[in-house]
Amino acid sequence: MVDTSLHERRRPPTTDEIAGIPWMSVLNEHERAMAISKVQVGNALPGDYLCRIGRPVTYWFGVIEGLLKMSSDNEQGQTVTFSGLPPGGWFGEGTVLKRETYRYNIQALRKSVVAGLPGDTFHWLLDHSIGFNRFVMNQLNERLGQFIAAREIDRMNNPDVRVARSLAALFNPVLFPGVGDVLRITQQELAYLVGLSRQRVNVALASLEAQKMIRVEYGGLRILDLQALRSSVGVRPATP
Repeated sequence: MVDTSLHERRRPPTTDEIAGIPWMSVLNEHERAMAISKVQVGNALPGDYLCRIGRPVTYWFGVIEGLLKMSSDNEQGQTVTFSGLPPGGWFGEGTVLKRETYRYNIQALRKSVVAGLPGDTFHWLLDHSIGFNRFVMNQLNERLGQFIAAREIDRMNNPDVRVARSLAALFNPVLFPGVGDVLRITQQELAYLVGLSRQRVNVALASLEAQKMIRVEYGGLRILDLQALRSSVGVRPATP
């Protein structure tokens, strides 16, 4: 189940929160009414868990506001981060499809507004909505590419390239349509996601900004050249 404290804070979504759920737009009137009646929203506090490894699947989750982290622990007891989850991102569709237990932890890095669609409603939409099926298929396809890229990033020795590729993943317009051109994230939060120190992330961001790939703004980062971030070509290591 969802962490008890977060589960107790669940409530119906507001009109604005519904408008921020990307897959609502692909549903017809009847399907949309069904979905709205079942979606629950909760205000997650830093450190709250939405999913824990080994727990049975409950909801298909999404981020309305804030930032989450998807991670697991390897055999050496080290935490491996698979993805950051910024606004607009919905995740765990593969687990819900197979009605499996979770193979990862989802934790809030800051105060966040999260939404959940019950697993039974998720399957009802799959049975009744062609638009919803296409949305989920597109999610699965993008997710596969994301995890392949995450494995590549994990093996990179160049910290600047690691930060660049990790940022590019967070600006994915299909998986995270709520981000837009500006990602609200602190250097410490990015350090948690990339697996580097905050100081080293700061150096990498300065290097990427000097190469006009990003612009550091108050409270976040603005994307200037997404294609350059996605490629290691042209990323020059920062001077120690």
